[in-house]
Amino acid sequence: MSSSAPASGLEAKAAKKLAARKRFEDVFPLLVEELIDYLKSEGMPAEAQEWYRKNLDYNTPGGKLNRGLSVVDTVDILLCTDAGGKRTRELSEPEYLKAAILGWCIELLQAYFLVADDMMDASLTRRGHPCWYKVQGVGNIAINDSFMLEAAIYYLLKKHFRQDSYYGFLLELFHDVTFQTELGQLIDLITADEHHVDLSKFSLEKHHLIVLYKTAFYSFYLPVACAMHMAGIKDESLFKHAAAILLPLGEYFQVQDDYLDAYGNPEVIGKIGTDIQDNKCSWPINVVLLHATSEQRALLDQHYGRKDAASEAVVKDIYSASNIDIPSKFAAYEKKSYDEITAKIAQVDESTGLRRDVFTSFLDKVYKRTV
Repeated sequence: MSSSAPASGLEAKAAKKLAARKRFEDVFPLLVEELIDYLKSEGMPAEAQEWYRKNLDYNTPGGKLNRGLSVVDTVDILLCTDAGGKRTRELSEPEYLKAAILGWCIELLQAYFLVADDMMDASLTRRGHPCWYKVQGVGNIAINDSFMLEAAIYYLLKKHFRQDSYYGFLLELFHDVTFQTELGQLIDLITADEHHVDLSKFSLEKHHLIVLYKTAFYSFYLPVACAMHMAGIKDESLFKHAAAILLPLGEYFQVQDDYLDAYGNPEVIGKIGTDIQDNKCSWPINVVLLHATSEQRALLDQHYGRKDAASEAVVKDIYSASNIDIPSKFAAYEKKSYDEITAKIAQVDESTGLRRDVFTSFLDKVYKRTV
C-alpha cells in the first residue's frame, strides 16, 4: 500500500492538471465565436470569417498554455486563500471566466509574436506543424494575420472588462508589455543575425536585455499583473515588488532554457538544441566568451553559428573545457538566482493582499527543471 501511495498522488496531481487545462481550453471556442460574430456584424464575407477562424485556431491553442493558465492560478490564489495559505472559497464561474479570458488574451499575444517571429527567422515548423506562413495559401498574408491576432486582445478586453475600474490599467499593461517584448526582439535581431555571425556583438549585458525584454515581461510579469488587477490590488509598490521577483525569475528561466539547449536530453525536453547552429546570443556562449583563451576564441569565431554538426561539436567541447566548465558555472548561477529570488519572496507582506504562494508556485515549476 505505501509503495503505491506516491504514484497515486502523482496520478491525482496529473489528472487535476489535465482537468484544469481542459477547463481553460474549453473557454477558447467561445471567444473565437465572439470574434467571428464581430466580423459578421461588420459585414465581412464568409471567406474572411473562415480565414480568421483558421488563423485563431491554428496559432493560439496547442502550446503549453503556461502563461494563460498562470493567470487563472494566480487569481485563484489571490481571491481564494488567506494570508496563512488556507483555502477560503472557490472561484465563482464569472470570476473563472474573466480570469480565463485574460489568460487567453496573453495566449493571443504569444500567438501574435510567434507568427511574426517565425517569418523573421524563416522557421519551418512550430509545435510540430508547419509555421503559419508556410501553410499552403498563406505566405505573406501571415503578416496581416499576426496583426489580427493582436487586435483580438483589445476586442476581448473591451467586450469583457470595459465596465471594470481596472480596464484602463489592463490596456496600458498589454500595450507596455507588447512594446517591451518588441524591444527585446529588436536587440536580439540586430545582435545575433543568423546569416552574419559576429561574436564581438555578444555580451552578458546584451543577453540580459534580450531575455528581460523578450521573455520575462510577457511570460512572467504580465500574467501576475493581470491577476493582481482583477483581484483589486491597486498599490503601485506591490506591482513593483512583483516585478522585482518575476523579472529575475523570468531571466533565470531563460538562462536555464539556454543551458538545456546545450546540455538537456532531447528525449526528455522534446527537442534537439539548435542555439549553437542558429547563432543565438545565449547564456553559455556569453559566459564562454568571458573565459576563452585566444585559441578557443579563434575556434569559436570559426565554428559558432555554422549549420553543421562537426562545428557544433567543436563549440560544445569548448563549453566543457576545464577553464570554462559551463555545467559548474550554471550550477553556481542557479543557486545564486534561487537564493536571491527566495529572499525577495520572503519579503512579501501578505497583509497587503499579495500572496507569497503566487511566486513560490512559479519558482517551484522552474527550479531545477529538466524539460
